[in-house]
Amino acid sequence: MRQAILDFTKQFDYEPIIENSKSLATHNSFLLTGMGGSHLAADIVKSIQPEIDLTIYSDYGVAPASKEKKTNSLFIASSYSGNTEEVVEAYTQAQNEGITTAVLATGGTLIERAKADGVPYIQMPDTGIQPRSALGLSLLALLKIMGENALLQRVQQLKQILQVPALEESGRILATQLANKTPIIYTSTKNKGVAYNWKIKCNETGKIPAFYNIIPELNHNEMNGFDLQEKSKELGKQFCVILITDEADHPQNQKRMRVVKELYEARSISVIEQPLSGKSPEEKIFQSLLIADWMALHLAELYNHEAEKVPMIEEFKRKIA
Repeated sequence: MRQAILDFTKQFDYEPIIENSKSLATHNSFLLTGMGGSHLAADIVKSIQPEIDLTIYSDYGVAPASKEKKTNSLFIASSYSGNTEEVVEAYTQAQNEGITTAVLATGGTLIERAKADGVPYIQMPDTGIQPRSALGLSLLALLKIMGENALLQRVQQLKQILQVPALEESGRILATQLANKTPIIYTSTKNKGVAYNWKIKCNETGKIPAFYNIIPELNHNEMNGFDLQEKSKELGKQFCVILITDEADHPQNQKRMRVVKELYEARSISVIEQPLSGKSPEEKIFQSLLIADWMALHLAELYNHEAEKVPMIEEFKRKIA
């Protein structure tokens, strides 16, 4: 896992190629089905450019939409392995309904079917890393299939900007602060994809429970669960909030985060502020996610967990097969 993190920026050398591209028209609306690490790239696209008409669906089939929406959208079947059953079912549905379709995968059933059906596809290189670690490859492939070439080029420039080894100490310190704690990651709606990425890195790499939520929504419900009283105050001691702040957030949301921190700390809930930093949205996001990678790796080491594999997920897949 350490080497996968150190080598991460090499992914930005990737030049995605669309096969069967003659049948791919330009679209301004997109429906994507992807599970786990296979929708993380789409989450990041929405964080960088929230105005993009991209619906992300993580379930069996194509996202529920009107006939007009489906007719005018490109459906993207995203599965790193190419074998994810929810996404394979979505591909079948899209083909049966005549929805224009494209595939992103490293191989498997989806690539085989795309070849047989003449469907546009990008076959990403299978480097042996976990889907969550292949975010650079997945993001470039997604941007290519969406025709977002300007953003693709900006993302590729991150290879010269991100200093991966220099971020390890920040991740190590965070892991130390989180010892024997359950992280809850809070951020703004705009950065929801960032918080979700942090959560799954804790879950899959660190092998610990972790959760996330969004400001301002949590100010209307979740935070009241931390107004602990004498008989319930012990419940709060296991949690530590990581507050991902962003100077580009709505001013009122920035104020909300400051007040959440104040109220939680007054109730003995640990809060760690983790500001996004960088000159562009994509630099901010990937610098933050690399710190999360290092944090999760050091959490795995702290608890003597193997960091890369996901044995419980694989056991689950065997049981439902």
